Amino acid sequence: MSFIDLYNHSEHRRNLAHFAAIATLATSDGALNQKELTLLNQFAEKLDITDEEYKEVIKNSNKYPIDPPTSSEKRLERLYDLFRIIFADHVIDTGEMVLIKKYAIGLGYSHEAADKIISRSVDIFSGKIDLEDYLYLLKH
Repeated sequence: MSFIDLYNHSEHRRNLAHFAAIATLATSDGALNQKELTLLNQFAEKLDITDEEYKEVIKNSNKYPIDPPTSSEKRLERLYDLFRIIFADHVIDTGEMVLIKKYAIGLGYSHEAADKIISRSVDIFSGKIDLEDYLYLLKH
């Protein structure tokens, strides 16, 4: 196996773990609604998740550990994806707040940094913004 194959395998493993985190958040408040399903399908395509992997994740999303990216921008992008699925129903409930904090810490943020990013993100996601605006607002 070449170095490139190892990298691609590692990247796919991270994408699969990220997709599982998204699926866990999507299902944390009960059954999936149509908007959550649509987003999950979009994330599956974006993250190159196979149909078999998709079914396995939906069946047992908690078996995949968080595998954080090394770049801070990629970690923020992962949080952005998680907030998109949380706010698919325009509401963040207590269970989702607990999970998003766990994921933020799992991505490498300290408790204080996670609280700050989550608080700002909830404020930001009360409206609709794109990734570039999200990154700008979190960095300033």
